[in-house]
Amino acid sequence: MEIHDTRQLAASLGLAERSYHEFIHQPALSVGLYLLPAGSDDPQQPHTEDEVYYVVSGTGRIVVGDDEQAVGPGSSIFVAAEVEHRFQQIAEALTVLVFFAPAEYSLRPQLRTNL
Repeated sequence: MEIHDTRQLAASLGLAERSYHEFIHQPALSVGLYLLPAGSDDPQQPHTEDEVYYVVSGTGRIVVGDDEQAVGPGSSIFVAAEVEHRFQQIAEALTVLVFFAPAEYSLRPQLRTNL
């Protein structure tokens, strides 16, 4: 069993000036915490795995493909693998749990090192 306190994770991310911290990584699933300050830009690119976002706190909007919706505490968003997506118009700092299935980057093609 693993137990994590997202408040402590968020505090440590803020101190480290990083926006994302993966805290569970298993072959079939990974989970991380994503922090986006108010007014910031979300730089992420499409992932090779399906993902679910759960907004813990904050408000803004999310664009997934051609769809745009408001998000706030309690919002859960499914994003299929390879679909363009990002948070925008972040009015209040967003704290978001991110779930990847299978684990993030597990389906990304491996780079060949022997040419």
